[in-house]
Amino acid sequence: MKQKPSLAFIATSWLALLIGVVGYIVGLWNAEMLLDEKGYYFTILMYGLFAGVSVQKCVRDRLEGVPVTDIYYGISWVSTLLCIILLTVGLWNATLLPSEKGFYAFAFLLSIFGAISVQKNTRDTQAFKAGTGTIDTTSER
Repeated sequence: MKQKPSLAFIATSWLALLIGVVGYIVGLWNAEMLLDEKGYYFTILMYGLFAGVSVQKCVRDRLEGVPVTDIYYGISWVSTLLCIILLTVGLWNATLLPSEKGFYAFAFLLSIFGAISVQKNTRDTQAFKAGTGTIDTTSER
């Protein structure tokens, strides 16, 4: 049985993604750091979002019997972990206040969680639509 995600969960996932990404970017915009440091942190965020969605897609594809090569599956996991490690190393060595370091870490993790949740909801909605031919957007589950 395919179940469509509730509108509340869909909205919360999008909200988590937007709050995380916008907060992180606004923090970077207002930060007193060199432009190359801002570029480093921005690149880690974008790479992390892509890697997180790739992991979710690979895991879901395998659960649904869709072929996923071991190399892509491995690269997705390595990329996600690499982003977290690069952010950790960058923040560890940064000359930022501990509160700023915490802000970037939590905004990053919220963004990744939001991206994975949005991807999951998208897949669940598509699976529900394919299974029933229609999506009932009026009821919450």
